[in-house]
Amino acid sequence: MMNIIVVGAGIVGSSVAYRVAQGGAKVTVLEADRIGGGTSGVSFAWTNSNNKTPRPYHDLNVAGMRAHAALKEEFGATPWFHQSGSLEWRVDPAEAAAQAEKVKRLRDWGYAAEFIDKKRLGELEPEIALDAVPDEAQIVFCPEEGWVDPVLYAGTMLRAARQRYGAALKTGVRITGLETRNGRVVGARDESGALHEADLVINCTGRWSNETVSQTAPNVPLAPTIGFLVFTPPVGVALRRPFHAPDVDVRPDGAGRLMVRKDSLDDRFAALESRTPDCEEARIAIASAAEILPGLKGVKAEAVRTTMRPIPADGLSTVGPARGVDGYYVVVTHSGVTLSPFLGQAVADEVLHGRQRPELEAFRPARFQA
Repeated sequence: MMNIIVVGAGIVGSSVAYRVAQGGAKVTVLEADRIGGGTSGVSFAWTNSNNKTPRPYHDLNVAGMRAHAALKEEFGATPWFHQSGSLEWRVDPAEAAAQAEKVKRLRDWGYAAEFIDKKRLGELEPEIALDAVPDEAQIVFCPEEGWVDPVLYAGTMLRAARQRYGAALKTGVRITGLETRNGRVVGARDESGALHEADLVINCTGRWSNETVSQTAPNVPLAPTIGFLVFTPPVGVALRRPFHAPDVDVRPDGAGRLMVRKDSLDDRFAALESRTPDCEEARIAIASAAEILPGLKGVKAEAVRTTMRPIPADGLSTVGPARGVDGYYVVVTHSGVTLSPFLGQAVADEVLHGRQRPELEAFRPARFQA
């Protein structure tokens, strides 16, 4: 039986752990903090392949969307997954032209995207103030998109891995390097110096991936970006699906809460910084959302969070064995929320059965290694 360590208990690590345990491996998940305590818990969590190019990356995200939907057959209920569709509109002529070009590409690639009018927008989301959407706005509805509760997903996957297949989860364990002998990984060392033995280490720590292996394995060059999210308290606004208006995105977040982000505010953050719910940025974000959702007028933020997105330097996923180190496999990607259920399946297929998944060929870490 292969002994596998999965480092990271976020949405990607939980998916990988569940599938490799299901495939018969002895699996231990090592997590520095808590389930979903990293980027997974601070994500807009929009499941989509809305503007993801080139074609192999688009197809990878579509595979993730389909894998999310398919989990219902396996788990019976998927309360973390909301395939609600999403809405987007653009007003600026240049942005509308780019949007129209994008929709044409998506349709050519077989992706569900349709132009709708303001009347249909009002039918889909009755609480949107239609007078706040200019008549010249170009509105697009993508019915197969949606959103995920990443922490609920990760917790469910790890619970199933433990209860169904005997996987182990250890939190509060920060891995700082790999242990190798004769060019092969034999385990991972934590910050206390303790060795956790394994035949294979799968690194799913996202933006911490290089810190996890230190200098004991090739690094993945990253170009992370900062995002700022605002959470409302429970409000009486029955928003059913995410919408993406010019410079403001809003989605449901469960229990009556909404999540709001405003792209232009991200530029105010050079690094992960603490803000209080009454900060200027939160007030600006909610005021922008309230122009479209009048039910938010007078609402104050309940919480704010900054996140650092784990993006490889070329913007594409990095999935596969590192060159020159046997027994080490790395998964670092933006769009982890969309991709996670498919990546779990594909990674398990590769590490347990030696099958090279063609969907991953364009995304190997070797592209960064001389």
